[in-house]
Amino acid sequence: MKVSYNWLKDYLDLTTAPEALAEKITRTGIEVADVAQKSVGLKKIVVGHILSCEPHPGSDHLNVCQVDVGEDEPFQIVCGAPNVAAGQYVVVALPNSRIADNVKIKKGKMRGVVSMGMICGLQEIGFADSVVPKEYVDGIFVFPEAIEPGTEVYEALGMTDYIIDLDLTANRADALGIHGVAHEVAAIESLTPHFEDIVVTESNVQTADQLTAQVADEQLAPSYHLRMLQNVTVQPSPMWLQTRLWNAGIRPINNLVDVTNYMMLTYGQPLHAFDADALTGDHKQIEVRLAKTGEKLTALDEGEHDLTNEDIVITDGHQPIALAGVMGGLNSQITADTKNVIIEAAVFAPIAVRKTAQRHNLRSDASSRFEKGVNVADVQTALDAAAMMMADLGNGQVTAGTVSPTDLVPTDKVIEIEADRINRVLGTEIATQTIVELLERFGFGVVNTDNHLTVTIPPRRWDIEIQADIIEEVARLYGYDNLPSTLPTGDMTTGALTTEQKALRKTRHTLEGAGLTQAISYALTTPEKARQFTLVDSVLTALDWPMTQDHAHLRMNLITGLLDDAAYNVARKQTDLALYEQGRVFLKQADDQVRPTEIEYVAGLMSGNRQMKTWQAAAAPVDFYTIKGVVEMLMTSYTLADAISYQPTQAYPEMHPGRTAAIYVGEQLVGFVGQIHPAVAKANHLKETYVFQLDLAQILALPTQTVIAKPAPKFPEVTRDIAIQVSDQVSNAAIVEAIKAKGGAHLVSVELFDVYAGSHIEAGEKSMAYTLTYLNEAATLTEEEVNAAFEKVVAELVATFDAKIR
Repeated sequence: MKVSYNWLKDYLDLTTAPEALAEKITRTGIEVADVAQKSVGLKKIVVGHILSCEPHPGSDHLNVCQVDVGEDEPFQIVCGAPNVAAGQYVVVALPNSRIADNVKIKKGKMRGVVSMGMICGLQEIGFADSVVPKEYVDGIFVFPEAIEPGTEVYEALGMTDYIIDLDLTANRADALGIHGVAHEVAAIESLTPHFEDIVVTESNVQTADQLTAQVADEQLAPSYHLRMLQNVTVQPSPMWLQTRLWNAGIRPINNLVDVTNYMMLTYGQPLHAFDADALTGDHKQIEVRLAKTGEKLTALDEGEHDLTNEDIVITDGHQPIALAGVMGGLNSQITADTKNVIIEAAVFAPIAVRKTAQRHNLRSDASSRFEKGVNVADVQTALDAAAMMMADLGNGQVTAGTVSPTDLVPTDKVIEIEADRINRVLGTEIATQTIVELLERFGFGVVNTDNHLTVTIPPRRWDIEIQADIIEEVARLYGYDNLPSTLPTGDMTTGALTTEQKALRKTRHTLEGAGLTQAISYALTTPEKARQFTLVDSVLTALDWPMTQDHAHLRMNLITGLLDDAAYNVARKQTDLALYEQGRVFLKQADDQVRPTEIEYVAGLMSGNRQMKTWQAAAAPVDFYTIKGVVEMLMTSYTLADAISYQPTQAYPEMHPGRTAAIYVGEQLVGFVGQIHPAVAKANHLKETYVFQLDLAQILALPTQTVIAKPAPKFPEVTRDIAIQVSDQVSNAAIVEAIKAKGGAHLVSVELFDVYAGSHIEAGEKSMAYTLTYLNEAATLTEEEVNAAFEKVVAELVATFDAKIR
């Protein structure tokens, strides 16, 4: 919410400087994001009156203007704006001026013609495109009224005003209107706000004779009110109104539409104006109902929307003319020819408004306010104020009376609380009378009966519901920094990590020690991504009402999130990646399972080079064995009792069928490791990429063994090398297992050091060479002992794999 300091001063006798006021507001619980003044950094920008405008002799789009800037002689300025014309009052940057982005304007020549400065559009002096009136977006800004030439533009354009940007939380929607902010600031500064009285001058024409209205279901619009104006004139708003709107971040449109936006900013109550003559039928009729499936509406954004039977619509008795609380329809918009206007003020069902805005991607200032709540007591007041101002600015007449098919009567809330409870919760000793005074500064009614407080809350503070809210209001105004610091009471226990927490921390340390960087991805994703890379079969968990369609289902794997992270990095030329994520996936066994089971997983991704090219070493790309080595190191850190094995698998369609291994602990599947399928890599704009995924919950539930440190051996090792030729279908793991089975008690390690297939080797076969290491920790091994054990290994390989010894 962008709050004008000058606007606040209309209601409060403020003397505190804007920056100091912003600090006080922040200290009382509403964060101030920024305090800004648009005129800062600008210099020598004045109002100019264009006396004449002639085509440039050397250009088909430039004009040479003689401009009165308050000097003795007019300034000649060359301008290329398509809307420049004689007689206009415009924004002029004089020679040696400073405009937006600290750009300096100098005297110069344009195609041989001297130009003494620049005629500016609003964007060129710091205004955002989104607030510039549409007729001036592609040209210069023209003041709607005459201003003395040479006058600095800052005051006329509202640029000297300080804008306090409030970062409001959802519970403080009462501050989405200047009146609500004024009440808040009045409490902070111990002031009394003074608001204008609304008195509507009505014609003799009865609104009820011109218009009828009905609400199909009171729950759709529990409060719905209409007023009507006749014989209005649509024209630009006066400058004071335009400046208030664009300082609040809203684009001025015309005097009628601008009034509805102005009242929304004033009261926090969204309004809408319909062109009464655009409604079908002689007698104007408004009906609030649910849309019918198949109905369509072209909204003010000029997009056609297919309506559902969950959308609340405003109709003229025949067709939809607006999406209730969200956006009006193009078929009933205010145009330059509008003469008769219907103004709507309402309270709509907040959940339905939010769903409609989300469904049709039509987030608006109005929908945001209806979702969070509006002040029921101000609905009629805002409607009357809008009618009065429209009649004034549009020279029209307000018909007599309001048509109100539904009406909510505003009621105060009463909360009772003991003063001692407030002090006990806050740890303070504030006097009861002081508490009463603090609450009264908010405009609350307080009755003190022997320290028992009866607090009456006006409808404008609908966020106050329970005793804790009263305590918070006292703390905010008393000052959080004035609350005493106290230590918690009770039995103290020594803090420690659980076994699971220790294991999870060890997982992160191990992977980071291996060079991987932690990534955190969204737990919500698309159904297609949720189903990929799953370790077990599971039913999708869908959100009832997601924020976006791309985040509508809970993930069942971690790899797709890492792929998104990798694609994001690759798009920014970061191609050497080593990432991991530890988090939860959400699995359901059946559709009737209400809540999914949350399972702790860990996954990793590696792509690009594992070794960068240097002057003394070539680049080394990541391969299957790189990431498998990381997984082996991680699995070893868990000190599991059962053996860990890797078996080729084609069970995962998103993985490369020949470069993927399932990971087992004993007979239990706990994960997989390998290369992602080239098609998946291409879809994510990735090169060769390797991933792993482990079910940490399963792994941490497995039995472990105690690791006992052993002294260095006193006796020497003995090694034997063996090269065998076997079928290329025989795996290294099978050969190693056979060697260990027959290697004897003193075989301590088996290492593969060479694999060869090609010339001198029969087709369909390969050569594999191993180093076998023997060690007897109690004595020196003899040649005969080693040879005997080695011969058993050779015999086993020949018998089992039909191996040829090379």
